Amino acid sequence: MSTTILALITAAAVAVANPSPPTSGDTDFIRTSCRTTLYPQLCYTSLSSYSNAVQQDPGRLARVAIGVTLSKATHMAKYVSNISRNADYDGSPRVAAAVHDCFSVFGDAVDEIRGSLRQMRRLGGSGESLRFQLSNVQTWMSAALTNEETCTDGFEDVADDGGVKAEVCDRAVKVKEVTSNALALVNSFANAIQTP
Repeated sequence: MSTTILALITAAAVAVANPSPPTSGDTDFIRTSCRTTLYPQLCYTSLSSYSNAVQQDPGRLARVAIGVTLSKATHMAKYVSNISRNADYDGSPRVAAAVHDCFSVFGDAVDEIRGSLRQMRRLGGSGESLRFQLSNVQTWMSAALTNEETCTDGFEDVADDGGVKAEVCDRAVKVKEVTSNALALVNSFANAIQTP
């Protein structure tokens, strides 16, 4: 098993240094891998353009998915930060509180996703060591997803005629879907390397 993992890591380093053009096999690999996610079409459309970097490597696919998730979560955190400073909530303290809470939990989610990406970039070793590293990634991605869900949950009992609730929740749901997909791809990778 350690030879297989070493081969995966070596192949990843070689492929990053010498990228080749995408092949239909590369995009087919992403499409097939995305079938394990809750949102397979979104998974494919958000990741297929990275097929030349992934090159049918499940570890690299998981890492790219986390990178895409980090980008989307970071944009969401900035968006919520901007509206929390600039929006007129029509005098609604409940909307203001929900937006503030959403900004706070998305900040936490960004930190957790960033930690996951950092860990994925440093994966090494084999056996228990590698499983521990991937367990950290799974834990942080799960925590990020929970934080994103906390954002939308905070708006459940908030009446919002100004459209802030709908806009924030719609955007948050899109980030949750991408995060869910990334977590599913990490789980698939972790399961594959644990199978003798």
